[in-house]
Amino acid sequence: MLITFKTSAAPDVMMLENLAEYLLGIIGKHLGPRGVITHDELPGAIEKLEAAVVTDKKERAEHDGHFHEGEAGHEPHEIPIGLAQRAYPFLDMLRLAQKANTDILWGV
Repeated sequence: MLITFKTSAAPDVMMLENLAEYLLGIIGKHLGPRGVITHDELPGAIEKLEAAVVTDKKERAEHDGHFHEGEAGHEPHEIPIGLAQRAYPFLDMLRLAQKANTDILWGV
């Protein structure tokens, strides 16, 4: 199922339910049928999501050092899309909503 996040400060952001649940979990929110991230919660939410992106990038960099594409005896594999790419539209929305001092809603 698709979840649509809305704010007057940015275009709507749609994502699959499992990604929405994951990103909301990072910022300490629960994915219910309806919800809100208030403008007062935005600074903490942005900080938590940015920290998670930094941690993910660090872990991916460590993994990339073990990437052996084309080497004999190693199966090629795709490097999955990282949190930075998955979270960017939502993080951008959080930042724009913070600048505009507005809330983010879903399920409305």
